[in-house]
Order: sequence, then C-alpha cells, then structure tokens
Amino acid sequence: MDSRVAGRYTLVREIGRGGMGAVWLARDEMLGRDVAIKRVAVQADGDAVARVTREARLAAMLNHPHVVTVFDLVAESEQRWLVMEYVESRNLSALIREQGPLTPDTAAPLLSQAASALAAAHQAGVVHRDVKPGNMLVTPTGLLKLGDFGIARTGTDVGLTQTGMVTGSPGYLAPEVAAGQSATLSSDVWSFGASVFHAVTGHPPYDTSENLMGALYRLVHEEPPRTEAAGWLAPLLLATMERDPARRWSADQVAAWLHDPQARERLNRRLPAAPARPTAAPVAPSAPVIATEPTDVLPTAPTRRRRSPVLLAVGVAALIALIAAGWVLGTQTSDDDAGSTDDAPPTSQTSTEPTTSAGPDAEGMRQFVASYLDQVTADPATAYQQMLTPAFQEKSGNWGRYQGWWNQVEGAELISVDADPLEMTVQYRVRYSMTNGKTRTEDISLDLAYDNGIYRIAGEG
Repeated sequence: MDSRVAGRYTLVREIGRGGMGAVWLARDEMLGRDVAIKRVAVQADGDAVARVTREARLAAMLNHPHVVTVFDLVAESEQRWLVMEYVESRNLSALIREQGPLTPDTAAPLLSQAASALAAAHQAGVVHRDVKPGNMLVTPTGLLKLGDFGIARTGTDVGLTQTGMVTGSPGYLAPEVAAGQSATLSSDVWSFGASVFHAVTGHPPYDTSENLMGALYRLVHEEPPRTEAAGWLAPLLLATMERDPARRWSADQVAAWLHDPQARERLNRRLPAAPARPTAAPVAPSAPVIATEPTDVLPTAPTRRRRSPVLLAVGVAALIALIAAGWVLGTQTSDDDAGSTDDAPPTSQTSTEPTTSAGPDAEGMRQFVASYLDQVTADPATAYQQMLTPAFQEKSGNWGRYQGWWNQVEGAELISVDADPLEMTVQYRVRYSMTNGKTRTEDISLDLAYDNGIYRIAGEG
C-alpha cells in the first residue's frame, strides 16, 4: 500500500478496524498534525462508499467538544478516505473490559459528555443509530468524544435504508428497531441507556453472542433488565431503557439530568413508580454534579413531545421470517468496532366531543388554544392525534419531531391570545417552562380548522 494518501497524509500505523474498514494514524504533512484516517474496505460496494461520504457530511454538521471532528474526505484510486481528528484514547468498552464495571460516580462524568454530544447531534436532526460504548472514545485525561457516525442519517436522508434492513449493534438496539421499525432520536436514547447499563455492569443488557434471535425476542417482548449496580443512576435507566419510545426522555433531558441536580430532581418526580421486581438501588441524595455543560439550543418548530402506547409486538416466527426475507443487521461486529425519524403517529383511546354546532367564534378559539396547551403538556400523544389536522401533522414534522420538542417542555403559560373567526387565525404569546430549568417566550400564529363544533390546528402563520 502507498504510504501517502492524496499526496498529503502519510500513513503511520493501523489503529483500528471495524465493519466499514480500517482506521489509520496518519500525518498531515501540510498542516503538521496527526490525524485519523478511515478507509472504506477494498471490497466495499457503492452503499458503503455512500455511507462514508454521508458520515463526512453529517459529522461536518456538528461542531462540539465531545464529537470527533471531521477534517476532510478524499478519493484516491477508487478508495475513499475520511480524515478525522486523532484522539489518543481507548473506547469506553475497552476501558470497562480492562478496569471492570464502573461505579455510578465514575461513569457519570463520562456519560454526561456522551449525552451532551448526542443532544447536539439530535438538535442538528442527526440520528446516530449506533450509540454504544465502543463508539465513545475516552482520553487519558477523561475527555470523551462520540464518534463513528457512519450509519447515522438525518430526517431527510432516506436513500440508504431499505425496507427490511436494520442497522446498529444488536446488544444496544431499541425494541422498536429490533422489531423492524426505523431508528429515531428516541432509539438513540435507548441505546444510550443500554450503554449506561454496560458501564455499570460490565456487559450489554442483552447478550447476542450465542443466540441472536432469542435476544431479539426478549428485547421486543420483555421488560428491560434493571440492575442494582446503577445506584443513583437508576432513574436514568428507567427513563432511557423504556419500551415505549414516546415515554423516553430526550437527549437534552438526559444531558440536563446528568449535569444539573435541580433538573435531576424535577425529572425524577415525573418518572413512574419502579416495578415491584428487583431494580436498581434508590437514588442517592447526594449525587455529584457533573461539570459538562448541557446544550441550550432547541428545535424551532412550535408544535412538539412524548407518551404513547406505540411499541410493536412481534413473535419469534415473525422475526425469523423477516430475517429469512433479507433482514440485515448492518453492524454485527464486536462492540470495540470503531449508527429517519419514525413518523407513525401514536394512537389514543380518548375522544374529543364537539362543543358547539353554531360555527366558530372568538371565545371558542381562545378556549381551544388554552385547552391545547394544557393537553399537549400533559399528554402530547392525545393532542397530536386529536387537535392537529392530518395535513398539519405531516407539515409539523410528524410524530417524531412533534414529540421531540414537547419532551423538552415542562409547562406552558398562556400570556395573551387574539382570535379572528373570519380568518380562522389565532395569535398568542406563551411562556414555556423547559425541563432544563430555563424558560422561553414565543409569539405563535396558527390557522385553525372547524368542523361540527371541533377546532383543530390546520397551519402555522
């Protein structure tokens, strides 16, 4: 092999190998610095080349201290080379293998950094799809960087996921992904929770090394495992390894929980009671403060958030049939190898009764706005299903984006509202109380639809 790539990067030694190819330490002769270069495997097909190209584009969207920086993408002799920041490190999986399970106090500062990186990715609309300890690089000084966005994708990037293909590492897959659904921001949060489990126990929550189908069956059908080793991190496992994607915390909430004791207390109060079976130990009253800064940037979409009974039940026979039909696990390498939003709306059992048949009026429109804010902060699934027109559900980014926003809202105070029945528009000012303890005030303009006494949101001005 030629020791120089693109006439600029001198290869020094191979430092890693994964499903997408080898990773080399190289010297950037032009800038005089060490870099890491990932080469697509020699026999890689067009899809693999497209993936590494997409990895560069996605990673370049992210400028964050806990995300591995991408510098360049070069093509030479039909090979693709991704040039990245060189991080002198070992991945979290290797660290755990060498040192044994981490205590909650030791794991939390590292996990906080990973959560901050994941929150930044989600704010950019990027679903990582392969969150695991093997993709968390830890330096000797304790700095953690999240890497390997090679199977990540944005909500608008639909070209590389085919029907029947599942990508990700089996031991960290979310139940809905294991059942064949597309990966979402919520799926990343489950994988983060599975990484927390691995950090404190020394192993993934599901062993897929010998019986992959059995592990996938348990993942889809059974309650997730809990562990007393989690200690004061137990609520984090409850809120991330939650079978219902709509009830999981967002990455922003996870980062806030790990960083801010006040946010931790607020979020803990919103968790359901722990099940009667053995679970993790109670939260320690003096859980340490993690120094990593949480991210403050929020999505701008004004319609937004969380809970619905949506998880798909799939039998063993159905899973086997899926695999027989060409169901592919895109990353079945070991954990040391260096990851579309699910837009299906939730279902609801609650019905909305017509309030009047006399036609729209200003007071009814004002009452609708107040009712909507009350409903969406208490039960966003019902608000999404019953208070938005189907057209506006799609326009607002479908359920994945909607619940992604509302998962970050603790409450909404209606400050003022003005309604125009002739134009069927409402303008209102609202003050949101966010789960990270901050507040934000917005002026919202909505178009309403009216049918037989029922108002629904039809558009946004």
